[in-house]
Amino acid sequence: MVVGGAVADCLSKCGTSFVARSSSSSFYGIGLSLSLNSNLPCPIRPRRAIGLCVASLITNSDSFEVGKLIGSYGFMNVTSYSGLQSGMGMDYAVSEDIGSFKVQDIGEGNVTIRLYEGRVAQGPLRGTRVIFKVYPGKQVGGSEADMMAANELNAHASLQSSPKDFCKHIQILVGGFETNTGEQWLAFRDNGKYSAADYAKITSEKMAKVIAGGEQRLWNPFEQDQTIKRRRYFVIRLLHGAMRGLSYMHDNDRLHQSLGPASVVLNTVVEKDAAYLVPQLRDLAFSVDISYSKLEDRPNILSEGLWRRASVSGASSPLERRAFGIADDIFEAGLLFAYLAFIPFCQAGVMDSLSLRRLLENTFQLDLQAAREYCSADDRLLEAVKFLDLGDGAGWELLQAMLNRDYRGRPIAEAVVNHRFLSGTFL
Repeated sequence: MVVGGAVADCLSKCGTSFVARSSSSSFYGIGLSLSLNSNLPCPIRPRRAIGLCVASLITNSDSFEVGKLIGSYGFMNVTSYSGLQSGMGMDYAVSEDIGSFKVQDIGEGNVTIRLYEGRVAQGPLRGTRVIFKVYPGKQVGGSEADMMAANELNAHASLQSSPKDFCKHIQILVGGFETNTGEQWLAFRDNGKYSAADYAKITSEKMAKVIAGGEQRLWNPFEQDQTIKRRRYFVIRLLHGAMRGLSYMHDNDRLHQSLGPASVVLNTVVEKDAAYLVPQLRDLAFSVDISYSKLEDRPNILSEGLWRRASVSGASSPLERRAFGIADDIFEAGLLFAYLAFIPFCQAGVMDSLSLRRLLENTFQLDLQAAREYCSADDRLLEAVKFLDLGDGAGWELLQAMLNRDYRGRPIAEAVVNHRFLSGTFL
């Protein structure tokens, strides 16, 4: 472990404040400052001031110890898409004329995030394990990286200052600091290093080994049945927790806008431990404030795509824009649902996130009944079909509602949480 100021010669002593920088002294017209408080409460309950959000977060770099690099990842850009490109490895037929329905293209973004292990070294939270999320400085990542870091900081501070009891399904921000080179280090309580994407990858690879006979013992029918039952229960617990986190965000006037398998962190990927599973939402760099006072503001670079889509869909008033934003999150949550309903129940390589998304959006244009008929004819997808068939097709019913082509017909997050499929009563 390396003590805060000695991570490199670039760490700066932040004294009593950490200000997430942007290209000017304020971020989208709202100055954001987090004030050091040695008596850190949880949840964070900031004091409010004019144009300033002051929260009790650890902001001195010497209060942290930074350990080894544990990985890195990037963000995906979702843009307008007009049809399948060649060389995508897809053999599904796609209609060239899809009317007014807009499908999307996905490309790699420019900002790469690094992750480090660490812990709190001083104060009442001493010994608390944390995960550092490091945004590159402006010289490396450009102004977009600074904006994303400031937006994520602001989103967590806002959610953790809610007068309601803080939701355990949102990752907890402990503090952060800025280096001399402009890097933004955000420290989150370490409740697990695996994501839903990791879980899906691990389980699909296990399926491939079993079917290929790669394990020493035979997988008998009883064992297979028990494994599938445990997997179904684990996935439903995962989805239920993620949707509770999203419901909390929406209730507190926040959209996620970056929801996907990598955005859900898990404290375990052991299916036998499903009763102890606590999924948490992370990656709030693109979170959008949908309080009515903010809906009147001019869109910023991180949210302009959302409001452009809202305008195209006919959502013009603040009330309609808010409803569209919530429904947009629900659509992405529906794709997460589809991912977790398929990938863990298939062999590795049979289906991936992008192929599944294009299968549902492009090939079947969000007609889930047609998608079911197609998948039922493929033996490799049968366990996924059986999973969604539970409760007389309750999974397909919920998935169809969340992926409704008309945003006005999608359920709110609380309704998804309370849907009979996520209750798991028929497992």
